[in-house]
Amino acid sequence: MNKLALEEYKIEEYLDYDDPTTLKAQQIAVEEVRSKFGKTYPLIINGHETKGEKGVFESINPSNTKETIGKFQLASSLQAETALESAWTAFRTWQYVPAEERAGILLRAAEIARRRRMEINAWQVAESGHNYREADAQVAEGIDFLNYYAHEALRYDKGMDVLDARGEINRTIYIPLGAGVSISPWNFPFAIAAGMAAGPIAAGNTIVAKPSPDTPMMCWLVHEIFREAGLPEGVFNFITGDNEEIGDTLTGSTKTRFINFTGSLAVGQHISQIAAEPQNGQNFVKRVFVELGGKNAIVVDADADLEAASTAIVQSAYGYQGQKCSACSRAIIVDEVYDVIAEMVAAKTKSLQVGNAKDNIIVGPVINQKAVDKTMSYIEIGKGEGKLVVGGRKAESPDPGHYIEPTIFSEVDPDARIAQEEIFGPVLSLIRAKDTDNAIQIANNTRYGLTGGYFSSDPGNIDKALREFHVGNLYINRKCTGALVGAQPFGGFNLSGTDSKAGGRDYLMCFLQAKSLTEKPLEGDKTVLERFRYGK
Repeated sequence: MNKLALEEYKIEEYLDYDDPTTLKAQQIAVEEVRSKFGKTYPLIINGHETKGEKGVFESINPSNTKETIGKFQLASSLQAETALESAWTAFRTWQYVPAEERAGILLRAAEIARRRRMEINAWQVAESGHNYREADAQVAEGIDFLNYYAHEALRYDKGMDVLDARGEINRTIYIPLGAGVSISPWNFPFAIAAGMAAGPIAAGNTIVAKPSPDTPMMCWLVHEIFREAGLPEGVFNFITGDNEEIGDTLTGSTKTRFINFTGSLAVGQHISQIAAEPQNGQNFVKRVFVELGGKNAIVVDADADLEAASTAIVQSAYGYQGQKCSACSRAIIVDEVYDVIAEMVAAKTKSLQVGNAKDNIIVGPVINQKAVDKTMSYIEIGKGEGKLVVGGRKAESPDPGHYIEPTIFSEVDPDARIAQEEIFGPVLSLIRAKDTDNAIQIANNTRYGLTGGYFSSDPGNIDKALREFHVGNLYINRKCTGALVGAQPFGGFNLSGTDSKAGGRDYLMCFLQAKSLTEKPLEGDKTVLERFRYGK
């Protein structure tokens, strides 16, 4: 099974919405999902549906704030601790389930997600404001995570290659850590929720999953898929509630062996600080994996394909309204082509339509009112730091949603606040550079280091960028968003996080520990290690 499964992994293809049949099917799914708005969903602790002890909260449609996606539970700290206890109880047996069985469950989950793809897309359009293509790309990525980590579980099950020495038999195996916490964000609410749970689970761990209060429905769907795939009770526990109360309880608990977090820099640093404080009764050092923000740049050199570069800048800056940690928020352009690129980017941006995600508009809403307020405050700052070229206002719409016009500031100083601080909205700064060296220097002049793009046709300059542009994911002559599982392991440097490289061959190692086994054979006897297996 190992060889067959490893040979079969391939990246999931996106749906073609230029095909009228596919488009119509997605529109039907969107309407079907809308008919299910307003239902109430429980916590899932050890496989049991449970009401929150603190009441309920509503998930609101950012495209139309009069619409409630669903009602979700406000768990108490005690319920969060109970979920961790349930995860440890499940771990007692799950850790010994053979890798083939764990992988089989993940592969079934991938098939279920593929079968429910239109429905999952539709829920994401409603709850997080993605257009059809952006939603589908995420669901495809979630399917990839499930498939890829299933294959990786089989690979790690082979252990580490070691030598027998001095008459002793040696093996080094990888064993899981225990029960951990997965705190997923609202901007990639299905793909990241699925991937952040699937990796640890594939490695033999158990999880308490807490999604963002803005997008709990997407994590609920992950729970449904795992349940249908046959994941045992308690291996995946679903908890919703207040970020501070529940988040601090889960990350600070002595029962939490590891923390897997994707979100903002401030919250990531807070979690790291809490996790670093040893608690009474804690008998391990917590592992913490945080994937945070970015201030990503696309550099355009003088000999670049200007049409391709300008298109990539607009796609990277305004895909999902700039609410990607990988989004381009700085376009650093060599002086020789600055004016031409600035004009092309402005023209392409002005053509973008803003509107309700259910209608598959290219630019939808930002996630909530807090995001509106933050983005508009940075736009006001930008008016004093650069020249407002495009946008700069809340967008008009017949629906009461969180709409902001795609915005461009030109002639921005590299040290300006809008060029240094993460905005996480549809705001782009155009920065003029003297030459290639100056452009790369400006690109690196940030406390982040997540993604970057470089456009040039000069092999020597491309080589320089490959060596000196300091980001976790660097793309040459393409946009700086859209990493693919198994092809472009994702994670960043500096304050962009711990660079755990989700979707790569090192990722499962985050949730495993190596155990070295040595046996001195008794004379004339075969050793236990020759037939030893960690699983059942």
